[in-house]
Amino acid sequence: MYPTSRPGIDSSTRDERLAYVRQRYACISNCESCGLCVLFRHEHPEDALADYIDGKEELSKVLMRYR
Repeated sequence: MYPTSRPGIDSSTRDERLAYVRQRYACISNCESCGLCVLFRHEHPEDALADYIDGKEELSKVLMRYR
């Protein structure tokens, strides 16, 4: 089961954060409808959010780099 809310880096495991990213930022193979490719500048979400997944930075800080 995937987490329904964003796991914080202090209260979650790497696997929980990875599951959240995979569920929340899943590719639907329709770039015009989705927009993730544009958001992450054509990086795979797992690569773009690696610092969050690895517990180095909170997701909000990582996402700020893509604003």
